Amino acid sequence: MTDATTVAASGALTLTPGAAARVAAIAARQARPAILRLSVDGGGCSGFQYKFDLADAPEGDDTVSETDGVRLVVDPVSLDLVAGSTVDYVESLGGAAFKVENPQAAAGCGCGSSFGI
Repeated sequence: MTDATTVAASGALTLTPGAAARVAAIAARQARPAILRLSVDGGGCSGFQYKFDLADAPEGDDTVSETDGVRLVVDPVSLDLVAGSTVDYVESLGGAAFKVENPQAAAGCGCGSSFGI
């Protein structure tokens, strides 16, 4: 197992300050480390769907990006599908959620949680 790869300097993944603040608040409430795991699963209305979880620590082969002390971690398989993405936290009349701006997504759905390449 190798050490987690840090990509903050290369800009491969970005966690906005707003998303970092929200992750920090959720993690504090749950007494967990401020580490957001982004992964991609097959499914959703466009072929792939984003999945968010709090993680206790990065895995050895994860890619890690850090904003304001909050880490965003992505496994190698998911990274192929989200490289170059920005994760934000948005609030609207329809609700609040983490949103991925993925430059690789050729199609998406209205809810913003699934995409196609």
